Amino acid sequence: MRQDVKELIDSAEEDFALSVNAFRWGYFRASCFHAQQAIEKLLKAYLLLKTNRYPFIHDITELIRNCMSIDGEFEYLLEIKADKLDKYYVGTRYPPILSVSKEEAEEAVDIARKAREFIIRKIGIL
Repeated sequence: MRQDVKELIDSAEEDFALSVNAFRWGYFRASCFHAQQAIEKLLKAYLLLKTNRYPFIHDITELIRNCMSIDGEFEYLLEIKADKLDKYYVGTRYPPILSVSKEEAEEAVDIARKAREFIIRKIGIL
């Protein structure tokens, strides 16, 4: 695998692990932020693999649309509401800080888990 793609995937995997563990430790805002980061990076890894570039944006909805232009099956990510992760990019880090409940964090981790499995399959790792 190309080094640049591998580095994005490795970073995404680190973010996903941080998301899962932050949830376990009760850090729900951090859990949601890292869930968003994991999926953003995996989408960028897919785009980099397929097009040799990716947009310098942090909008998961737009990244999904870019992926859908290559492979329509990426619509699945909208069906599982991966676009809900968008609100955790800025909202969990800057005042006024977004409050996140345990249920919302659990949903974010679940969405990230499903999206991660789908994207990794599309990249060809699974």
